[in-house]
Amino acid sequence: MRKLRTIEIERLTVSEFRQAAKMPLTVVLDDVRSMHNVGSVLRTADAFRVSEVVLCGITGTPPHPEIHKTALGAEDSVTWRYASSAVEAVRQLRASGCTVLSVEQAEGATLLPDFEAAPGRHYAIVLGNEVKGVHQEVIDASDACLEIPQLGTKHSLNVSVTAGIVVWHFARQLMF
Repeated sequence: MRKLRTIEIERLTVSEFRQAAKMPLTVVLDDVRSMHNVGSVLRTADAFRVSEVVLCGITGTPPHPEIHKTALGAEDSVTWRYASSAVEAVRQLRASGCTVLSVEQAEGATLLPDFEAAPGRHYAIVLGNEVKGVHQEVIDASDACLEIPQLGTKHSLNVSVTAGIVVWHFARQLMF
C-alpha cells in the first residue's frame, strides 16, 4: 500500500464544489466560542459536502485568521451564513420543511446509532457551546435530539469532534 500524493487525489475546485450535489444536511452552530472549532466544522462540512453551515449568536464568522487556520480554505467553498439567534435559525429551517435535530444529552434523545436518516428529507443538526451545549430554548424549538453514546467519565466531546461523528453518520446513510 502506498500513500497517495496530493496531486493524485482528485479534489474539486471551489467552483466545482459549489456546483456539486450536496448532502441534504445543514449544520447549525449555537454560540460556539472557539474560532478553531468553527474552522474545523467548516472543513468537515467541505469534506462531506454539507449543504450549509449556519453560524449563530457569538459564533465567529469568516474571514478570520483563526478560522482559516483549521478550515484551510473551506470557509470559501462551504455555503455559510450568520444568524443572530439559533432559535430563529431553527424556526426558519423547520418552516422550510427541514427536520431539526439538536445534538445533546437530553431526556428522550435518540442514540445516534439508532437514528436512520430518511432519503429525500433535509436535516439540520444543531451543535452547542463548548461549555453549556445547545441552549434549552433551541432544543425546545427542535424536532428531536440525537445523543452520541459515550462510555468514559467525561460524557462530553469537543464540538468539532461531535460534528465529525454526526456528519459522518448522515453521510454514510445519505451519500455513500
